[in-house]
Amino acid sequence: MKRIFGWGRRLGAVLSDNRGGPWGSGGGGDDGSGDGGGPRNPWGPRRKAPGQRPEGGPNPFDEFLKKSRARIGTGFPRDGRPYWVYGLIAFLAIWILFTSVHRIGPQERGVVTFMGKYSGTMQPGIGFSWPSPVGGVTKLDVEEIQTITIPGTGENLILTGDQNVINLAYSVRWNIKSPELYLFQIANPDSTIREVAESSMRAVVARVSLDDALGAGRSEIEQRVEQNMQRLLDDYGAGVQIQGVAINASAPPEAVNQAFLDVSAAQQQAQSFMNGARAYALQQTARAQGEAAAFEKVYAEYRAAPDVTRRRMYYETMERILSRVDTTIVEAPGVTPYLALPEVQRRQQAAPQAAEGAPQ
Repeated sequence: MKRIFGWGRRLGAVLSDNRGGPWGSGGGGDDGSGDGGGPRNPWGPRRKAPGQRPEGGPNPFDEFLKKSRARIGTGFPRDGRPYWVYGLIAFLAIWILFTSVHRIGPQERGVVTFMGKYSGTMQPGIGFSWPSPVGGVTKLDVEEIQTITIPGTGENLILTGDQNVINLAYSVRWNIKSPELYLFQIANPDSTIREVAESSMRAVVARVSLDDALGAGRSEIEQRVEQNMQRLLDDYGAGVQIQGVAINASAPPEAVNQAFLDVSAAQQQAQSFMNGARAYALQQTARAQGEAAAFEKVYAEYRAAPDVTRRRMYYETMERILSRVDTTIVEAPGVTPYLALPEVQRRQQAAPQAAEGAPQ
């Protein structure tokens, strides 16, 4: 209780310096009796009894202010203004400085707004604008190449021109061409680019066959999709430049993938047989053409000298036939074998081989 009453007396001493309060100025005497003309302050110090030592002293709040001014120094002007005024002025100066001066990088552009509306575009360097929230600057990297991958997960089934279904995965590369259009013309540019890419791809694939979509026509599909996307985005005023479209994977749906592989294997085998037949036909044709050309030459010689050509053809035919049979030369009239040349040759060839294979 003594501690509580002690704090009460101190609070009363602080409030006793009330020059305009309903209890008077409290400055008429040291005892706080309100001799200055007003009633006595009930929160002030008690009246002094005769011979009693005076209580209290200077106002603690005034002492605190004096000590604070002494610590801060004489830098602040003492014109009677509250300190929060100078703090507010410093805060506003810093706010204006940081929201009005902007540094734009070499790859960036700054879109300037005034009262929420487009005002201009800052080039690389240092620029100025109205402070926030009156004005503002949005920085955009116009040289960064961004990529959208379709689909993110799962399958992306597309109908081809020959009524087949293909699972197609592709990516789109783009960057910002016009910063002000990119920010203000379309509410969600990233979502718009994705939807335009899907629409353009389906429109192009619907005009090609499955074989073209799987292999041979992929580069043409990519070029046509890129052109269609750029035309649509320019019509929308998106402020976007399409850098390229790349088909990452193309395959049949998972449900029919094995059957499609079997069909592809059969087609490749059939194609291989057809290629072999074409090669054999070309070979036989070339051979027949050579024989025909040779016959034309022989016929021309035959017409010039029939007997000589006939005898020559007989000799060549006999030479070709006798070269493939064993020949024995005999003398008449005893029909005694003279020399079996083929048998002798075979024996001469077989003798060295038998000598090499004999055990030592």
